[in-house]
Amino acid sequence: MSRRYIRWFIPVLIIASAAVTVWYLTRPDPVQVVVKFVDLGIVERTVANTRAGTVKACRRAKLSPSIGGQIAKLPVREGDTVKSGDLLLEIWNQDLAAEVRLVVSEAEAARARARAACLNADVAQREANRIVNLRKTGATSEEKADKAVTEAKALRADCEAAKASALMSEARIGVAKATLDRTRLIAPFNGVVAEINGELSEYVTPSPLGIATPPVVDLIDNTCFYVTAPIDEVDVPNIEPGMNSRVSLDAFGDRRFAGKVRRIAPYVLDREKQARTVDVEVKFNIPSDIRQMLAGYSADVEIILDVRENTLRIPTEAVLEGNRVLVYLPDTKVIKERTFKSGISNWYYTEVISGLKPDELVVVNLDRVGMKDGAKAVLSEGGQ
Repeated sequence: MSRRYIRWFIPVLIIASAAVTVWYLTRPDPVQVVVKFVDLGIVERTVANTRAGTVKACRRAKLSPSIGGQIAKLPVREGDTVKSGDLLLEIWNQDLAAEVRLVVSEAEAARARARAACLNADVAQREANRIVNLRKTGATSEEKADKAVTEAKALRADCEAAKASALMSEARIGVAKATLDRTRLIAPFNGVVAEINGELSEYVTPSPLGIATPPVVDLIDNTCFYVTAPIDEVDVPNIEPGMNSRVSLDAFGDRRFAGKVRRIAPYVLDREKQARTVDVEVKFNIPSDIRQMLAGYSADVEIILDVRENTLRIPTEAVLEGNRVLVYLPDTKVIKERTFKSGISNWYYTEVISGLKPDELVVVNLDRVGMKDGAKAVLSEGGQ
């Protein structure tokens, strides 16, 4: 090689080496990707509540006495389990109890008077019959016979009046006992005492009309619970009673409870501006789950509208706007953008109708810097 070519070759070689070095030092590092397989499985179409729902008891009674007075008996405490018919509270009622005893005695006296009046009427009737028979034989006067008959009828009327008076006395017993019962709070069903607002010797009054006051006893049926949750009005037409649901509660972490839609409210709530919802009630399927519930738990419901089994699917977190995904090609270690046709989806999975094949790898950490079509990539540790 002549000196002339050598003189030009050396600078070119130096420049090329420098360019390669600069490229090598400034080339972008491969993007670390987390990928998931395109696989076969279940995909569900679901709707969920827009705000937190609430666990409610099927029966809950906030009880107060119907008349005011001083608490004389309070045999229960908060947390006690009671049965239907148990006494929860009694207001001082000695005057009303005495009134009951009085009317009971009066009723007994009225019944005795009625028996006496009827016995007299029976005697008078027999005497009248005897005199009438004597009148037929001429042994007595017509005037005496008429008098005896009239007197028998009068005594019979006294008998009937005495019976009616006895019945009135019996009715007064019912009135007095009903008034006495108004001083007692009786458990209307089996349940647990959730709250008591009052102590012995305190004075309680019933709620005035139109003015809400705290109940004296709050009783909850702890054998039956359901969830009520607000669902966006646009989703409600797709929901029907009997649809399967999943219930999650903050108190139980990631655990899910099986349920079914039992009722859809027949009206729309507009408590928040431009956020109209419909309350949907979901019952628990498994009785043992109910025993773990407490009224007032916050809850979320996921109502299953449609199910596709053994269908091609990808994680929903891998889907970009416009039904696009980034597919990792392990042979070339390159990311390629792909458009696919989707079916039903939920928060977890999206159904793939076409555009992807089983066992292809889709990228799920889409927020990583440098994540784009054609980028070099390497699998992150635990990336599958």
